[in-house]
Amino acid sequence: MNLINLDWSLILPALVAGMLVLTTHVPLGQEVLKRGIIFIDLAIAQMAALGVMAATIFIGDMHGPWLQVSAAASALSASVLVLWLEKRYPHIVEALIGLLFILAASGGILLVSHAPHSDELLHDLLVGQILWVTTSHLLWVGLLYAALLLIWFTMQSQRSWLFYIVFSLTVTASVQLVGVYLVFASLILPALASRGFEKPRHKLLLGYGIGFLGYFFGLILALLLDVPMGAMTVWTLFVLVVISRFMLQWLKQR
Repeated sequence: MNLINLDWSLILPALVAGMLVLTTHVPLGQEVLKRGIIFIDLAIAQMAALGVMAATIFIGDMHGPWLQVSAAASALSASVLVLWLEKRYPHIVEALIGLLFILAASGGILLVSHAPHSDELLHDLLVGQILWVTTSHLLWVGLLYAALLLIWFTMQSQRSWLFYIVFSLTVTASVQLVGVYLVFASLILPALASRGFEKPRHKLLLGYGIGFLGYFFGLILALLLDVPMGAMTVWTLFVLVVISRFMLQWLKQR
């Protein structure tokens, strides 16, 4: 496949999915970096994935409301635990969050070890199926994100506990949309690119810009090279962040 023959009907829904994810993940990722709890997104994303696996295997619910309830309950439970750990063991909280991620990931592998299509289920939850998102899926995720962004940017004084609720519900939807790997990349990489900027607006603009370019070029490269879109987009985001940091450093030295 070449650029002329690219099927934009495949790229546009995936790009919309990526933009939706970035609307929430850029500001939340900056908050994660500020709090110094980098592994929280991986841990909660993996717990949400564990909830999806449980609903799929025990209830047989691939797309219905019980899947969303199970995923959200798992993510919110993990958030409550992380909030308690942050207050009870502040000096080792990052190690404990990493342990939570490992336990959730291992538990997921054990859960699906005897389930039909287990390899496909694990692959979808880790790498994502961004290429096959539907309009109805994008619509309900967009409505959810809009509500969560409104809450996040208006309830400034309650952010100490609000962060965990908004984060959990956001990640629950994002994991099913783009997979665990892209959830982590979308949270951390744009936040790293904007690190060092003092004005929140400048940080958000740079984060959104890097995120958009990462998804745009990642999706195109994935189709051109015939490789998984999620994995390719992670690497594209990483390369763009490295380039942006070098460019910013060069501009500061001039």
